[in-house]
Amino acid sequence: MNKLKRNGAAVLFLLFVFLLLSSCADVTPIKECVKDEPYRFLGGLWHGVIAPVSFIGSLISDSIAIYAVNKNGGWYDFGFVPGAGILFGESSRASR
Repeated sequence: MNKLKRNGAAVLFLLFVFLLLSSCADVTPIKECVKDEPYRFLGGLWHGVIAPVSFIGSLISDSIAIYAVNKNGGWYDFGFVPGAGILFGESSRASR
């Protein structure tokens, strides 16, 4: 029981540190990001396919994002999910 309390205290401490650090995150106003036409279905599909490359790029540069800010809502999301599924779906089948 003592080990359970220590693990619980460690989890709560890590959660507290995570929340503390995430409260300092910088937010860019959306009006500065939206300058072009919004991305639609095909843009979402393409961004879903290149999501792994975008993720690695976002670790290196702050100007690269995985998900478009200037999107038109549901159609972009509808394209992004199958686009990511094309790549990630095939890799899960290959691992079997």
